[in-house]
Amino acid sequence: MSDASPPRPANLPELAVVLNPHAGGGLAVRAWPDLRAELDRRGLTYSLIQEENAALALQRVQALPDSTALMAVGGDGTVGALLPAVVQTGRPLAVMPLGTGNDFAGLLGLKPGAFAEALDRLAFTPRAVDALAVRACHADGRVTERTLLNGLGMGFDADVTANMDRVPARVQGFARYAWAAVATLRALALADVTVEADGAPLYAGPSAIVAVMNGTRYGGGFLISPRSDVRDGRLNVIVGGPMNWRQLAGLLARVLRGTHLSHPLAHHAAARQVSVRWNRPVRIHLDGDLGTPVTRVDVTVLPGAVRLLNA
Repeated sequence: MSDASPPRPANLPELAVVLNPHAGGGLAVRAWPDLRAELDRRGLTYSLIQEENAALALQRVQALPDSTALMAVGGDGTVGALLPAVVQTGRPLAVMPLGTGNDFAGLLGLKPGAFAEALDRLAFTPRAVDALAVRACHADGRVTERTLLNGLGMGFDADVTANMDRVPARVQGFARYAWAAVATLRALALADVTVEADGAPLYAGPSAIVAVMNGTRYGGGFLISPRSDVRDGRLNVIVGGPMNWRQLAGLLARVLRGTHLSHPLAHHAAARQVSVRWNRPVRIHLDGDLGTPVTRVDVTVLPGAVRLLNA
């Protein structure tokens, strides 16, 4: 095997490497020397942004020229935190997965630690992918807006995210999500939900889970939305009908294989806009980040809003 340095990708703009020191329980920081060595071996020009506070990192990024490309080093949450500087700005984004959850990177075929493969892709022509604009009404009366790249879950999935803090530190990756899922099943509770897709009724009744997705998976490998295409200008919504914990456990086993959409308790649609209304507050996670309970969520697709460098 040759030790010669790979050629520098032609027309690659100035690169800002945004490293989340908290990603993957410190994995991103520990892996930085190897990533830096690979960047240097290729003769890439880059600056490093590493802040304990995500808002401060975003401020530094937004002060850069729009032509400066970003490399998000972390998980889905790291990518999501940078979206305000990327969506509909034309600023290119590269993803370097080193987080607890790397589901959007997994959709792209990127693997944690595979630095050479990910950097080889910088030679690709940037590809436009969709994003999601989310407006949430919270139980405390607040209304928040956020942009997502992968997707969101309400009910059971968000309860699982909340229970992740209970998982022993030695458990990592998909096993971490599975541990929390088993714990959450024991306290399963349904709420009444009304879901409309492009203004048409999709489902109304008791439900444990609603997901609105741009990507295909979350939770480190649950293929919740196997029909999603991040370039089709549509989002995908999946709603679980009335079920007990045994039925939900069986459905989750099918989610792992992406075969659940044919189940009679799974309701789904592709649309440009989705409205979800709950009869009581439920938890929500957004690109893996836990939010405060919501009573209503409206999601709209933003076609081609993000330019990905290593898609």
